[in-house]
Amino acid sequence: MPSDPDAATETFVEHRNLLFTVAYELLGSAADAEDVLQESWLRWAAVDLDEVRDRRAYLVRIVTRQALDRLRSLGRRRESYVGPWLPEPLLTTPDVADDVELAESVSLAMLLVLETLSPTERAVFVLREVFGLGYDELAAAVDKSPAAVRQIAHRAREHVAARRPRGEVSREEAGAALAAFQRAVETGDLQGLVDRLAPDAVLLGDGGGVVQATLEPLVGADRILGLLSLRLPIPDLESIEQAMINGWPALIMHIDGKINTAVTLRLDGGMITGIYLVRNPAKLSRLTEPTMITR
Repeated sequence: MPSDPDAATETFVEHRNLLFTVAYELLGSAADAEDVLQESWLRWAAVDLDEVRDRRAYLVRIVTRQALDRLRSLGRRRESYVGPWLPEPLLTTPDVADDVELAESVSLAMLLVLETLSPTERAVFVLREVFGLGYDELAAAVDKSPAAVRQIAHRAREHVAARRPRGEVSREEAGAALAAFQRAVETGDLQGLVDRLAPDAVLLGDGGGVVQATLEPLVGADRILGLLSLRLPIPDLESIEQAMINGWPALIMHIDGKINTAVTLRLDGGMITGIYLVRNPAKLSRLTEPTMITR
């Protein structure tokens, strides 16, 4: 039993938003992150606090280990997922966008890049680059030697650098791109998208096999525009509004009184290189109230 149950609870609550953010960045799923926090609390509640020198670091270590276990099992689950898998979008508060590094790290574009890392590489990259953990702390969290962690961190940085969006994206550019997409959805006028869509752009639609979505990535501006010309405007669309999703401007579409689709864009050099449409109803529950994320 912990030496002080009240202190254990107080410490966990104090760091809960940080711990959720760590778990979410490792998993790309708020539902799985919440499960990891529940499992981590059970382990934390049994710790003798008198033996813990740095409570924050200890909690991050517990959450990381639980998230890694879940991440490895999720890999098997996602192999049978119907169609493209996209991270679960979060409605976020405006202050997240003020922390540029945090906003980039939780963006759907970056979470998709992190999906291409091994579980250990992902944990090391996130904990080092986003949360600033030292190599000794990282080694304890992922059960590797500090020397091995340094190599993993170097490999992960190179991997991410080759795949992350190139150059900074201004809020104005993001807003203009979203406005063009919104106009296309509402009116069927694709001209604004034609001017902004990169030739090698990719459209991913996540319906989870529950609602209609593209079952394979749609690659190339011509193919994307061809599909959109057939589907837009959406006749039963009730509303489409701009919102902050994962720290970036995005769109939320409502049909039949419910959130139907979350739209986020990836921009490189001012051009749209990725269109991400999350339609799986199980992934849209975090778009009604902001989720607190921090580092």
